[in-house]
Amino acid sequence: MITLTGNNLTIEQLRRILFENEKIHLDEAAMDRVRKSREAVDRIVVEGKTVYGINTGFGLFSNVSIAEQDVNTLQLHLIRSHACGIGKPFSESVSRAMVVLRLNSLLKGFSGIRPLVAERLAMMVNERIHPVVPQQGSLGASGDLAPLSHLALVLIGEGQYWKDGEPIEASSVWQNHGLDPIELAAKEGLALINGTQTMTAQGIVTYIEAETLALQSEWIAAMTFESLYGVMDAFHPAVHEARGYKEQVAVAESMRWWLEDSKLSTKQGEMRVQDAYSLRCIPQVHGASWQALAYVKEKLEIEINAATDNPLIFEDGEVIISGGNFHGQPIAFAMDFLKVAVAELANISERRIERLVNPVLNEGLPAFLSPQPGLQSGAMILQYAAASLVSENKTLAHPASVDSIPSSANQEDHVSMGTIGSRHARDITENARRVLSIEAYCAAQAVEYRGVERMSPRTAERLSTIRKLVGPIDEDRVFSPEIEKIATFLLEEAYFGVKESVVS
Repeated sequence: MITLTGNNLTIEQLRRILFENEKIHLDEAAMDRVRKSREAVDRIVVEGKTVYGINTGFGLFSNVSIAEQDVNTLQLHLIRSHACGIGKPFSESVSRAMVVLRLNSLLKGFSGIRPLVAERLAMMVNERIHPVVPQQGSLGASGDLAPLSHLALVLIGEGQYWKDGEPIEASSVWQNHGLDPIELAAKEGLALINGTQTMTAQGIVTYIEAETLALQSEWIAAMTFESLYGVMDAFHPAVHEARGYKEQVAVAESMRWWLEDSKLSTKQGEMRVQDAYSLRCIPQVHGASWQALAYVKEKLEIEINAATDNPLIFEDGEVIISGGNFHGQPIAFAMDFLKVAVAELANISERRIERLVNPVLNEGLPAFLSPQPGLQSGAMILQYAAASLVSENKTLAHPASVDSIPSSANQEDHVSMGTIGSRHARDITENARRVLSIEAYCAAQAVEYRGVERMSPRTAERLSTIRKLVGPIDEDRVFSPEIEKIATFLLEEAYFGVKESVVS
């Protein structure tokens, strides 16, 4: 059971909530803040004080006053009109993350919702009531308005939710639990949709996958390194300490750990003086990706505990301020950095694949790792597939955050496009995982030519895991399903935790 306070949720706790079905509990002190914040909203409605989003219209309509008898209807109209997301839906894990993150933000007590709304959101998490949320339609400022509106629809018994992997109309979801749908009160519709929880939810899920993929890239690279008689001197700690990046030092240490006691790795001058960059510079390139990942993690863990609503209610309602915490620029930048970091893991992996299959570069391995070069193509087109994926990633890696387009009649004249960035980061990570799966597939074939008994015990154990998933290339066959098996294995390690102890 994880207690949500609004202030100290971590990515690791979110991983357990999202993928291990960990239940949540609402902190009493946080609920106390929610009650006091709600009392302030109720006073504003009764007193008729003009406050944006409570008794005014939205965006350019902020100068339109709303009568007291219409403030609840205003919130219902807001959710229905803003629920105009389009395209394929986000995954259930992203939808679940959206609910958790919006709830955690509301628990900070700056948004003016009733405790009932927080309790119902918590129930959605614990009962796995996950809204169906279309992926497209958010500009990433004024909050993720369209996608979060689809989340809010389920609270009022509208829209759709996921049941057994299928979208189901939400009209009966609360009746099935013996409850009535929520009837939104003043400020609550706005409080539910003003925030960055969609881009952050997708960002969290992608980060969890990317962090694990960065770890996995080290043992996969180590298998390739053995297959090509890599020169271990390049990983000497003095080299990396001389430069001073702690992530680079850590990757070099990890490579030494994976390759400990290997009889396939070489020393400087035994076969060659130095390796190509894709082998020699693993610590420098992978380490730089780890630097970017650290930045992304820092920003995500701030954002998942952030108040991103507007207006925000302070000092028990004595101070109410319209600001711009819903603007997604910090996460937009983080997602663009994540895209580049993961794309580079795939780029260097594809270059290692080329060295494994190219008979000019692979130190005497069969051309394209084929059992009968010429008659059988072996892994020839696997390198093509990897090259295609990294090329696609280069297009997706163009920063979304450098774009903006005005909305709401130029009232909202600069937006982040952070949600687009988060979706592209997901796509790049999926592509990169398949590139690294291809490298693992080819490295397994290559290292068996060299002799399994000569491998490091740790890489040999990883080879054994791969061989439980796919067999060696003893004859040309359809390789796509086998690459997907490895990719699925790598993904499941991200969701349920990498089992072996690695240094990184």
